[in-house]
Amino acid sequence: MLKRTGNYLTHQHPDSAPAATRKASLELETKGYTHIAGVITAAEVAALASDVSAIFDALPPDGRAAGLRSPEEDEMYRYELLNRSRLCQALVENEIMLSTIEPLLGNDCHVIANTGWRNPAGHQGADQGQAWHIDAGPHVPLPEGVEWPADIPHPVFAIGTHVFLKDCKLADGPTGVIPYSHLSGRFPPRARPFDRDLTFNGNAVVPLIAKAGDAILFVSDIWHRRLPAGPAQSGRFFVQIHYARRDIAQRLRSTSHVNHLHEDTKNHALQPRQRTVIGIHPNSFYDG
Repeated sequence: MLKRTGNYLTHQHPDSAPAATRKASLELETKGYTHIAGVITAAEVAALASDVSAIFDALPPDGRAAGLRSPEEDEMYRYELLNRSRLCQALVENEIMLSTIEPLLGNDCHVIANTGWRNPAGHQGADQGQAWHIDAGPHVPLPEGVEWPADIPHPVFAIGTHVFLKDCKLADGPTGVIPYSHLSGRFPPRARPFDRDLTFNGNAVVPLIAKAGDAILFVSDIWHRRLPAGPAQSGRFFVQIHYARRDIAQRLRSTSHVNHLHEDTKNHALQPRQRTVIGIHPNSFYDG
């Protein structure tokens, strides 16, 4: 665990973390995920669900995933929610979630992506789920056969949070995670993208079932996927917030739309590497 001291990050003893959320912080650091019940009330869930539904109904998909996803898939996402709703901005500032992640990311961590997910029952791909993946990194890559030392806490660079606006049951295809896999320093094996029996060091997948108002938090490096939905599925509806260390850039919007560059600078960058070196990157994790 850590904290910001002046311009630098310093080690913080776990006992210095807020007592109310210390267990959740430790679970995030060690197991790679945690489940916090009731981060928002039933009334807050209802108001937030109304706001997010209105965003979906008023705004079409913004096209940032054109060519990468089908129109049906693209319809399930809306980006930069905190720019669309004051309730979404208030959710990003939720004290329970911040007190959980700040001991791991620093007390100046910030939101890097904020996306609404509305997965209807029976949509394309629901029966298969997503492939195993990590959201970024791995931030500390390790070669095969090398394991992270057990006596050194693994650094955390980004954390994904799902705040549920409706119950998410096993039949709905919840997110599944493989505990401790964030310590692997590797991404999931590409030859087993939908393998329900995938493990890491003997740890099998854990489905993250949740009630409306609950939050699921997981380290970006953990192996995870949406599990297949079952016949009794009712879909998923949640707000996703990605937090990261101050050093990691925001991805609320694509870098082609939000950057620090003059137009003539961008116009002279014609080749892919010319564009990435000045900060214009293809959409990927977080921004697409």
